[in-house]
Amino acid sequence: MKPILIVLFAPLLLCAQNLKEIEKKVTEFTLPNGLHFIVLERHEAPVVSFHTYVNAGAVDDPEGKTGLAHMFEHMAFKGTESLGTLNYAEEKKALAEVEAANDKLAEELAKGPRADQDRVRLLKVAVRAVMDRASTYVVPNVFPRLIEENGGNGLNAQTGEDSTEYYYSLPANRVELWFVMESARFLNPVFREFYKERDVVREERRTRAESNPQGKLLELFTATAIEAHPYRRPAIGWASDIDTLRVADAEAFFKTHYVASNMTVAIVGDVKPEEMKSFAVKYFGPMPKKPLPQPVLTVDPPQEGPKSARLQLASQPIEFIGYKRPSQFDADNAVFDVVASILASGRTGILYKDMVVTKQIALGVGVEPAFPAGKYPGLFVLVFYPARGKTVEENEKALDDLLTGLRGKPVDDVTLQRVKTKTRAALIRSLDSNPGLARMLAASYANFGDWRKPFSDLQTIEKVSAADVQRVAARYFNPANRTVATIVSGAAK
Repeated sequence: MKPILIVLFAPLLLCAQNLKEIEKKVTEFTLPNGLHFIVLERHEAPVVSFHTYVNAGAVDDPEGKTGLAHMFEHMAFKGTESLGTLNYAEEKKALAEVEAANDKLAEELAKGPRADQDRVRLLKVAVRAVMDRASTYVVPNVFPRLIEENGGNGLNAQTGEDSTEYYYSLPANRVELWFVMESARFLNPVFREFYKERDVVREERRTRAESNPQGKLLELFTATAIEAHPYRRPAIGWASDIDTLRVADAEAFFKTHYVASNMTVAIVGDVKPEEMKSFAVKYFGPMPKKPLPQPVLTVDPPQEGPKSARLQLASQPIEFIGYKRPSQFDADNAVFDVVASILASGRTGILYKDMVVTKQIALGVGVEPAFPAGKYPGLFVLVFYPARGKTVEENEKALDDLLTGLRGKPVDDVTLQRVKTKTRAALIRSLDSNPGLARMLAASYANFGDWRKPFSDLQTIEKVSAADVQRVAARYFNPANRTVATIVSGAAK
């Protein structure tokens, strides 16, 4: 038995060794204003990766102003009073004129059916004119250009339901530039080109959802499955909300959610922790200390029966099936991850082997264990694409049979061990990437208060038993807890 145990636990021991090595190289500190920094020294190459994690996302959008978190993400690249402008004093006056013109337009549009359409057209022309004048003071794309000119790469940001994240890498001899640029955009942002970016976001929505069959289905599915919680809303926002977002809305969101204690920064690479702390105090210290924003208090009511929705489109059939599940803080979170890997772990997942290879009734299958995100209770989602000549009903029947098997008998030890081994291997691979490490450290601390969480998760996953899988499947994967949304091929009538 002893040699077998050594073989089985060697990967886990390797992860423990990796954690000990990482712990030796990690320095943490929190500024008086509450902003937390995690610095990991990796001197193999003269490169540094930065990741800023803001613990606020689309779930925090005010009612009627969906898309606001995403809108501010766009604004965070527009510069400051000294960066991105030819003459801020004059630009400020022009921006005030833009708001005044939009006030008049909004006032007329608020009349609804009684709005004077001729006046609306004239007001839109006036808005465009003052926007054009304000744009003459703008130095376009100054933020990304400065980063690129100094050897930066990977500059990007993303807005999810629970968070907004900003990240890129720089040469080690340019680290102070990051502190200058990142602190400036969160200390003194200027909301220039707001309405131009609003049009960009609106176009993103058209591309992702309105002209994309899967995007349309996903929105219908989510709104059907989640009744009250803000997770039911699309992260990019509803079209009518995006069209009416204003600068004042973005400013209010920024002041409420972009507070120091609601942000975490991870720095990974060829750095000296003492220097990083000195720069942090110098550049981020001036951020005021403010209270944390109020969390979302709405709780979705218990589901009391199956839900379904159908979308008729000239598209390949697609089906989403979701089961209500608790948040990432639930004791069974690791079990859901294991179940997801059992079902859809590439070509070795039982869904792929059964539905794609053996029965050939699906072109592809997938699983998302925490949809649309994990901070609040959400959904365990399965998606499949029927093969030509096969129906969603055939795929659904095959899926039901597989889930019945999970509920009815324990999963075999070989499958369970394979899933655990792949999970450990994925974490070990992620340790090779500075950007990946920075993201993992920041997200883990922001969500769980400890950057070590992925390593402790491995220990938790190692303890997941076949009985745990069977128990969770029996409790959650039942028809009364299910929502099904389907694209039915054929043009809508």
